[in-house]
Amino acid sequence: MYSDKVSDVFFDLDHTLWDFERNSALTFEKILAEHNIRVDLPDFLNIYIPINLAFWKLYREERITKAELRYQRLKTVFDEIKYSVSDEIIDQLAIDYIKYLSTYNYLLPNTKEVLDYLKPKYKLHIITNGFQEIQEKKLVNAKIRDFFDQIINSEMAGVKKPNPIIFELALDSANTTSENSIMIGDSLEADILGAKAVGLHTLHFNAHNDPVHEICHMIHDLSEIKSFL
Repeated sequence: MYSDKVSDVFFDLDHTLWDFERNSALTFEKILAEHNIRVDLPDFLNIYIPINLAFWKLYREERITKAELRYQRLKTVFDEIKYSVSDEIIDQLAIDYIKYLSTYNYLLPNTKEVLDYLKPKYKLHIITNGFQEIQEKKLVNAKIRDFFDQIINSEMAGVKKPNPIIFELALDSANTTSENSIMIGDSLEADILGAKAVGLHTLHFNAHNDPVHEICHMIHDLSEIKSFL
């Protein structure tokens, strides 16, 4: 559908290619045990996942800092489950979480199959709001770094998706145009609306059971990308 128009494919990383929820759960399993924090992991994660998404939204909107994101998402969860943890321990958990997260390398189903399919035909790139110090490690440890030419992150750009500046930086870095590019990501707000505002084609990978919309085509499995490219 887009194959005659597109030369460059831009992907989000977390929740789109890299299995954030699974890798995050394994990280919490490790660090909570190491700090002897006795909570039921599934209960903890049920609370943490929506809280983390909410704090990331605040971070995208420049309403909190990176340090506040890392601390507040954990503090809020422990308060919610009424488990007493010192600020010192929360700070150390935040450090350990970032330290170990990129050591787990599960990808979402069909990631490598789709990248193998796309790589001979298109230039592939990443645009991510994730922290610079771990996004590269995620790609390397998951053995997908070599698929991508440009890795653009929000710290490098000085702004976060959906700010147009990060998409413009990505296009400039890839030496391409919005008309010849498509953005594939899980966040309707950050990836899809952000990219469309700059003129990119878009494909929404619905990782969070978002409601159906008319903004662009929606897929539920990465293998469906083959129908469009």
